[in-house]
Amino acid sequence: NLIFRFLQSRQKVQIWLFEQKELRIEGRIIGFDEYMNLVLDEAEEVSLKRKSRKPLGRILLKGDNITLMQTTSVAKAIV
Repeated sequence: NLIFRFLQSRQKVQIWLFEQKELRIEGRIIGFDEYMNLVLDEAEEVSLKRKSRKPLGRILLKGDNITLMQTTSVAKAIV
């Protein structure tokens, strides 16, 4: 399972949100469940439109909101 590998490696991930094209969430996965709800630590809200970051701390992100998940190293290579 890819999410479990992200959890084990403590890699920082970038999450694309459902119907929120200008907003991403970055953080480290510290927990998840069968519904793909994620607990993220060191989470940040990344606004592509404003080119800004807002620290969120530890959050619970519902799986319904997740469109795509990738490591931040992949995300930086694309930009």
